[in-house]
Amino acid sequence: NSRDMANTLWAYAKVGYASPKLYTAMTTKIIEKLDLFNIQEIVNVMWAYARVGHKAPVLFDALSRKAMQKLDNINSQGIANTVWAYARVGHTSPELFDALSTKALEKLDTFNSQNIANTVWAYAKVGHSSPELFDAISPRAIEKLDTFNSQEMVTTVYAYAKIGHSSPKLFDAISQKLMKT
Repeated sequence: NSRDMANTLWAYAKVGYASPKLYTAMTTKIIEKLDLFNIQEIVNVMWAYARVGHKAPVLFDALSRKAMQKLDNINSQGIANTVWAYARVGHTSPELFDALSTKALEKLDTFNSQNIANTVWAYAKVGHSSPELFDAISPRAIEKLDTFNSQEMVTTVYAYAKIGHSSPKLFDAISQKLMKT
């Protein structure tokens, strides 16, 4: 069933065991049964493929289309993990990134530091501009800055710089925090 497929792939990825034969075989099975997958299972599959570095463009295209139908139930971690997965495997889906940007804006108050850093990194990595999202994330990141570790701060400013989005208040806040550490 869909849960078993998603959980199996997640478990392999979680322990860092890349089994190309398994992932290749599962690609077809997932596509065949994709209507049975809920949004969390879709996100787990994306994350697992990305975590082990298994590129499957046909699957990621299918997952994108199906995820867009089920975004009402996605949470902040699901948003961050989805865009992270696409960026990690170098697969673009402008429609999905646009839809996830809208969802992220709705759920921004639930984003933690890792969600923020991974989300902006992914948008920058794939070169998908979302000024409204980056504008909204800046004050949220400043508000949560005490929970950011140094890697999350560096990732965040890197993403803003890479995508070319100015946020002087965010950069000032991060530089102050980095100078204290």
